[in-house]
Amino acid sequence: MQTVERPAPTSSAPLAMRLRSVTWNTPHPQMRNADELEARLREIGATRYHNLHPFHKRLHGGKCTKGQVQAWALNRYYYQSTIPMKDGAVLAHMRDPRVRLEWRHRLEDHDGTYETEGGIARWFKLTDGLGLDRDLVVSTRGILPATRFAVDAYLNFTRDRPTLEGVASSLTELFAPGIHRERISGMLESYSFITDDVMAYFRKRLNQAPRDADWCLEYVRTNARTQEEREAVCDALLFKCEVLWTMLDALDYAYVHGNVPPGAFVPEA
Repeated sequence: MQTVERPAPTSSAPLAMRLRSVTWNTPHPQMRNADELEARLREIGATRYHNLHPFHKRLHGGKCTKGQVQAWALNRYYYQSTIPMKDGAVLAHMRDPRVRLEWRHRLEDHDGTYETEGGIARWFKLTDGLGLDRDLVVSTRGILPATRFAVDAYLNFTRDRPTLEGVASSLTELFAPGIHRERISGMLESYSFITDDVMAYFRKRLNQAPRDADWCLEYVRTNARTQEEREAVCDALLFKCEVLWTMLDALDYAYVHGNVPPGAFVPEA
């Protein structure tokens, strides 16, 4: 594992400091070693991951209408289609070719290759199966303003911050397999319009996410050597959790509480 390359501070540094003061409401605990860092990261996942959000529980518990599931899949596409751009932004900070080699398979996982299907193509199986117009999905015209703002903020974070923080922001993958298993079983059991084929994206991530998470975890354990660096790693994970939580907040406000903003997707009655 190679040490982190630290680019010169950018104009976004003050914003990052403000982000930390907002994200973390109490002082960081002292993290004296990699094990204490990992314990804190896992605590963040246990208390801040979006599997705890009421909309998530509603979705997986069979309480959503088909229109609400459509709205979730449509908005989530914007996030899914941005992930390769995020990974490219992180890759651009990596000076060590061995580190880049480990990271770049993520682009193929989502975009696919000339011979293989990627995650975005598998997401289309979901949106097609839900009866959403493919052109509407690809255009992202119908997504919520908060979805666009949150996802763009995540992309900008990875463009502006150093490698260590960009890698750390992907540590939500540590907690993803659990949510994917719950999503597969809950949605197949609860909705007659959900078939096994349309859940292909989540089945594939059951294998991909643990592999990626293990690499990210080892990277931050190795390269975050000071309290300040460990705090930055924790803040990056907290930020990513807040991005995902914000997306569900917006869906809940618009499609459960009936406050769909002008221009956003409106499900059929």
